[in-house]
Amino acid sequence: MQSFGAEFACPPGYLNTPSIGIPPSHAADAVAEAVEKWRRGEARPSDFDEPVARTRAGFGALIGVPADRVAIGASVSQLIANVAAGLPEGAGVLVAANDFTSVTFPFAAQAHRGVKVTEVPLAELTERVEGHDLVAVSVVQSADGARIDLDRLRAAAEAADAAVLLDATQAAGWQPLELDWADWVVAAGYKWLLAPRGAAWLAAHPRALERALPVAANWYAGENRWQTVYGLPLRLAEGTRSLDLSPAWLAFVGAAVSLDYLGSLDLEAVRAHCVGLADSLLEALGSPGQGSAIVSLDASADRVKEAGIVAGTRAGRQRFGFHLYNTADDVERVISTFG
Repeated sequence: MQSFGAEFACPPGYLNTPSIGIPPSHAADAVAEAVEKWRRGEARPSDFDEPVARTRAGFGALIGVPADRVAIGASVSQLIANVAAGLPEGAGVLVAANDFTSVTFPFAAQAHRGVKVTEVPLAELTERVEGHDLVAVSVVQSADGARIDLDRLRAAAEAADAAVLLDATQAAGWQPLELDWADWVVAAGYKWLLAPRGAAWLAAHPRALERALPVAANWYAGENRWQTVYGLPLRLAEGTRSLDLSPAWLAFVGAAVSLDYLGSLDLEAVRAHCVGLADSLLEALGSPGQGSAIVSLDASADRVKEAGIVAGTRAGRQRFGFHLYNTADDVERVISTFG
């Protein structure tokens, strides 16, 4: 199908983007071409520096930060570990109850240093910031699509002098974002960013860098990555690149193309499309829209599957996600399962 200027090999009823997104065909083609070069022995390590650099710029543009603030990695938890390990002993971290564990586990794993993680309902989070050193929360909740009020969170964090870490995995790609104020912004690429699994990014505000600990210091984070492959002393790059992890090459080939594509779109139009479909589903079922591309419903998993719908089961409910390649026909498929 054609949508937003790209071709997608998306089957009807595919509503599982919150689990795994479908790439634009030209991104998948780029990965296939890279695989063929690898097959023929034509790939060279330095070939992948350019796509990695493109993803720094592409991710930064989607969240409103410059490319030089962006570190690369493979997963959200891996990158958040740099932040968690850098917390002082006894630090207090505030999180949303039932947030995705890649956000919360890296901090909980610091309990042996006295780091205390406090869970509160998402709706109460902005009122409970006082007395905490860091707030870590998903911009959009994985389980049900609930959104944090970013303006209120920013104001509360500034008033309490608390740092903020945002996981944009379920938001970046369909929602316009301006997150340059946050201390940390992290996201995985294989969902709404339509990249292969194995590409992730961490944007760091300059004021936050001194509080990070590069727990997986490696050659790729070196001051000159092609000359820091052997021997001591430790010589990491200046700035956020000191937190880089060695990239999964093929994942970044696809990510570079997908992020270039997403960056070319009018994200307000993308948001209107995705949220419009999601809210139309809720309204058809007698519920108010929630302004999110993700919908969670009490529905029969068997009936959903019988209707030819691919969805996720999360927190005991069926989760549906609407992206570029979804249409009103997908909404009707879901509605039919309630008939």
